[in-house]
Amino acid sequence: MTVVTEPLSENTADVIVVGAGPAGSTTAYHLAKAGLDVLLLEKTEFPREKVCGDGLTPRAVKQLVAMGIDISEEAGWLRNKGLRIIGGGVRLQLDWPDLASFPDYGLVRKRDDFDEQLARQAQKAGARLFERCNVGAPIVDERTGRITGVHAKLGEEKREVTFRAPLVVAADGNSTRLSLAMGLHRREDRPMGVAVRTYFTSPRHEDDYLESWLELWDRRGAEDRLLPGYGWIFGMGDGTSNVGLGVLNTSDSFKELDWREVLKAWCASMPEDWGYTPDNMTGPIRGAALPMAFNRQPHYTKGLLLVGDAGGLVNPFNGEGIAYAMESGQIAADVIVQAHARPTPASRELALQRYPRVLKDTYGGYYTLGRAFVKLIGNPKVMQIAAQRGLTHPMLMKFTLKLLANLTDPTGGDAMDRIINGLSRVAPKA
Repeated sequence: MTVVTEPLSENTADVIVVGAGPAGSTTAYHLAKAGLDVLLLEKTEFPREKVCGDGLTPRAVKQLVAMGIDISEEAGWLRNKGLRIIGGGVRLQLDWPDLASFPDYGLVRKRDDFDEQLARQAQKAGARLFERCNVGAPIVDERTGRITGVHAKLGEEKREVTFRAPLVVAADGNSTRLSLAMGLHRREDRPMGVAVRTYFTSPRHEDDYLESWLELWDRRGAEDRLLPGYGWIFGMGDGTSNVGLGVLNTSDSFKELDWREVLKAWCASMPEDWGYTPDNMTGPIRGAALPMAFNRQPHYTKGLLLVGDAGGLVNPFNGEGIAYAMESGQIAADVIVQAHARPTPASRELALQRYPRVLKDTYGGYYTLGRAFVKLIGNPKVMQIAAQRGLTHPMLMKFTLKLLANLTDPTGGDAMDRIINGLSRVAPKA
């Protein structure tokens, strides 16, 4: 990394961020606010579709507030009070916990609109956004092996362009071609999830609780079959519901089933007046991978930092990715800003090496607990017993909500917070 002292050309910057999803836009925003020159390269054009449940927990809300996003209802955001859990014949409604560290409400917003809001906020802060910019191979210094830029094809005419910077942030999602080109491959010992979802016109569109179904039944065969996953229903406030399911690759059923067909069958089992029928479907069923628990490492090497899905930051407990994408972006930006202010290459490199350590200190123990949880619920019977026994104990479920959503106060919290924080501290930070 070198300090730039002369005027920058259009294709040269202090930092290149590849991908303008939540991770990339958050990184670019905080870098630009700190005065660094940032190129934000997005392969598509806004607005654009992304597969997501569209539900945001208080962790994500905190990040939006930190970016100065207008999250009022007048600006099109729908607030939710908490989580409604259904399973084992029980229906339990839990409010988000009242904490000093996080707000006590979540939000809902469609991803095509959500991602653009973050990208435009990064632009307002000073980041230079290039849409329809398809990044290809990295530019690597042959002497040091460090990444010093990227080759890309820009615009409808696919004009070949070279962008250069002493640091590059990979925010290009689960496929992260940039990371692969730099020799960083997915860890097979980490869980991977799949989410499939669609939208329906529905009278339930203004539900002020996110809804999670812990028992996912496949009733298409001669015998009902309990599947290793969970379903969700999120009211969007615009006349539609986002209905989907999440499945883990730790189960025997992961590869053998067509999960789009499973979603159709699950929707068909819902009450007819909810409207989750083919006639009310407003778009196709889409699916996406959920890379969990640091499934690509190291998060910093040779001038390249990984944020969000590119680094496998999805929470293995609940499949939440947006909050961790934004948090990792803010952490990466803070590390880069500090490194940028160092006077020598050696001291800058020392500062950059801190990034993976901060990630492991922040999430490592918690993600290790999550990996153990994933192995347990990969057995549908375990999930069924947990739903049937646990949902009858509201206090236990309040603890479970805090654990699964990673919502605790790090200091001064209640007994539940201290137990969860203590478990996360003593678990290996792998």
